[in-house]
Amino acid sequence: MYARSWSSPAAEGSVGRPSFVADHGLWDEARTAAAERIEASLADLDFVRLVFGDPHGLARSKTLTAEAFRTVLRNGMNFSPGPFVFDTGHAVAVDFLGDHGIGVDEIAGAGNFILVPDPLTFQPLPGGDARTAWVIGDEYLRDGTPHPLSSRAVLRRVVDRYTEHGLAPVLGLEVEWYLTRRLDDEPGNTGNGFGLQGRAPRVAALNAGYQFNLDAHYDTAAPLTDPLALHLLALGLPLRSMEHESGPGQIETTFSPMTALDTADAMLLFRTVTKSWCARRGHHASFMSLPLLDAADPSGWHLNQSVTDLATGGNLFGTEGPSGGLSPQGKAYAEGLLSWARELFLLSVPTVNGYRRLSAEHSLAPTRLGWSQEDRSAMLRVVGHGAGAHIENRIGEPCANPYLNIAAQLFAGLEGLTAQTPPTDTGDTTGAGGAGLVPQQLREALDAFRAGRAARLLGEPLAACLAKLKESELRRYEAACVQAPPVPGQVTEWEQREYFGAY
Repeated sequence: MYARSWSSPAAEGSVGRPSFVADHGLWDEARTAAAERIEASLADLDFVRLVFGDPHGLARSKTLTAEAFRTVLRNGMNFSPGPFVFDTGHAVAVDFLGDHGIGVDEIAGAGNFILVPDPLTFQPLPGGDARTAWVIGDEYLRDGTPHPLSSRAVLRRVVDRYTEHGLAPVLGLEVEWYLTRRLDDEPGNTGNGFGLQGRAPRVAALNAGYQFNLDAHYDTAAPLTDPLALHLLALGLPLRSMEHESGPGQIETTFSPMTALDTADAMLLFRTVTKSWCARRGHHASFMSLPLLDAADPSGWHLNQSVTDLATGGNLFGTEGPSGGLSPQGKAYAEGLLSWARELFLLSVPTVNGYRRLSAEHSLAPTRLGWSQEDRSAMLRVVGHGAGAHIENRIGEPCANPYLNIAAQLFAGLEGLTAQTPPTDTGDTTGAGGAGLVPQQLREALDAFRAGRAARLLGEPLAACLAKLKESELRRYEAACVQAPPVPGQVTEWEQREYFGAY
């Protein structure tokens, strides 16, 4: 007896194109060397999960056998553009069968794009019954050019601009999220469909909440968060802390400083792994800003940022002495953030639900367009001095696309740094963005996005695509509010269905 040898003459059909990476010169020496190490290790793996972040910041993937990935590694893999055309509720927002209006010919007819693994992101996943690795891919058109709708490509372009100026951004993550206990295993499929999300996961609060940083209170979460922290460390993520925030089961997770691309990749991996790790243990993790839970407090994403001078290794934002504050370069960077704040706000707070955090009823919410050393109602907070001086941008919601949120802030900051006129104020200020509140709802942010200069960062195709995605999301939300008028100040059932499970 012998095992049959199955041939597969069509196996290459799922591959992007033979020698795609080599033909288009897509890898530098570091990636080429990493690919060789990966090839040598594939015999020790069962599966490889090939991932990319869609415009919403959600991880989309295919799980390949290790042997199939051996070919995909250098040839890329065909992927459907569905994640580019569906809004958060899986409604078709971009007419890929008609006049899509985004200037990408390959979208017509839902033509595939090619996803090329980035060998530097290859990461074995600890635990599990199958030996699995995770690798992030970059999206390309068939001619070898970066896909115009790729979020990761946007961040790469911004980082390249910093390099041209002899600079390197440094970022630190502070992310708040909710840990809850699942009440059942029902998938919530009733009523599900294109643009019709089924029931959100049914959950119970992990604890009573509102005992900020109380050590005993953290112990109610520690049976889950401590082993989760060990899991994140085993992934190589530079975890700093797990903390209990104000809300019931609300956790803040912080990470040590990283480069820009590493920060975005880490955020994508952290959110995805945290949700799956908790789900396997009968719990539900959500990065939705304000879930429909009793006594919930909104979650935010604080992005700490500074800039290193590559020639000297020094922090451009640093000042000497105990008084702290920002250097002139740091103030120019802050004014850039404020100058572009309204036009790019959509990239930091992209959901209907995220704006519930940005109202005056939440005393610590960053509601004001300004910067300050102490006032937490300001969008920007100046922290530290000397080598540790940095700006904490407090507006982001935890489910924002990490590549676009980070790219937006770095782009705006660099615009400030390279401006011809020096910053005009030396103290706490509302800055170049002008006095007033940050956008208070998604419609306001979308209008500012459409009317502004966002395409300078994103390119016309991605700017047009995002506008269509957000307009579709808003239309469905507004229609739901007509059918079931919302209670003022209360999260709607539509928001819970739309965001709580997916994010």
